[in-house]
Amino acid sequence: MSDTYINDKGVVKEVLDLWTKDAGQWYQVQNAWLKDKGEWQLVFAQDTVSVEYLVVAGGGGGSSNNSGYDPAGGGGGGGGFRTNVPGSVSGRNSDPEAALKLEVGIAHTITVGGGGAAGNNGARGGNGGNSRLAGVISNGGGGGAPVGQSGSSGGCGGGASGGGSASNGGAGTAGQGYNGNSHNPPSGNGGGGGGGAGEAPANLRQSGNDGLASGISGETVYYSGGGGSYFGGGGLGGGGNGGVNGCGTSGQTNTGGGGGGSGNVAATGGGQRCGRPGGSGIVIMKVPSFYTATFSGSLTVETIPSGGFNIYKITGGSSATGVTFTL
Repeated sequence: MSDTYINDKGVVKEVLDLWTKDAGQWYQVQNAWLKDKGEWQLVFAQDTVSVEYLVVAGGGGGSSNNSGYDPAGGGGGGGGFRTNVPGSVSGRNSDPEAALKLEVGIAHTITVGGGGAAGNNGARGGNGGNSRLAGVISNGGGGGAPVGQSGSSGGCGGGASGGGSASNGGAGTAGQGYNGNSHNPPSGNGGGGGGGAGEAPANLRQSGNDGLASGISGETVYYSGGGGSYFGGGGLGGGGNGGVNGCGTSGQTNTGGGGGGSGNVAATGGGQRCGRPGGSGIVIMKVPSFYTATFSGSLTVETIPSGGFNIYKITGGSSATGVTFTL
C-alpha cells in the first residue's frame, strides 16, 4: 500500500508507527482501516510482521562399538532448541528469546536440518544439520563419541563413549541445549546418553537427557531429546534408545531427537556395531492471519488456522527464498 501521512499543525508528516490507548495501556497498531462510503480501506500497515517461532535443529547420530570391543558408543545429542513464544522456556531452560519482526515483501531464508548420520563400526556419529528462520539459527546436535573419545559439541552435546578410558560429553550451546553425559571417571562399558534441551548432564548416565515441550503448534510436543547409549532409553523429545548386541533406534523425525548408541555384551563377533541416525528438525511459525505467507516450492509446509493466526509447520527443505509475507 502507499505511505500514510497526517497533517500536524500545518506540517505534513509520514506515519511510521501508530499506537492506541485502551484502559490505560498503550498498544502498537499493526493495521488500521477506515470506512469510506461503505467500503473499508486499509490506511496504515506495519512494514514488518511479528512472528512467534520454534526452530529445532537435527539431532546428532549415535556411535557404536568397534569390532572385537564391547564398550558402547555415545548417544547423539538433541538438536538446538530456540523459541520466542511468550511464557515458554527456550533451550537449556532459558528465557524465551526476543520478539522477531520480519520485513514484509522480501524473502527470508528457511532451513530444516537433517538428522546426523549413524556412526557404524565404531565411527563417530555425525552432527545434525542446522535449522534456520531468517537470522535465527539452531545448531545441529552433536554426534555420539566412538570408543576412547569424547562426544561432539552441538546444539545439545553428544554422549561420551564407554569402556576403560575417560570420556566427556560434548558441549551444548548456550540458549539451545545442554552438554552430553560423561564417562569420567570411567566405569563399565555403557556410553553416555546424548544431551537434551531441557535436562542437565550427569556422569555415567546411559539414558538420553530430556528435551523441552512446546505448544506453538496447538498441541504440546517434546523436542530435542538426547539419544540413549547401551541399556539407556532415549530422552523425551524424540531421542532414540541405546542398543545392546543390536542397533538401538533412530531419533524421531521432525523432533530433533538424537540417535541411539550401541555396544556389545559378550556376543560372538563383537555385536552388530551400528549406531542410529538422529531425527530431523522442524521450523514452526505463528503469524497473524491477515498476512499471506508464500513459501518456496522446495519446502514442505503444513498450514494450521488458529483463532486469528496461521501456524506454519515446515518439516523439510531449505531455501534462501523460503518465505515472503504480504498483506
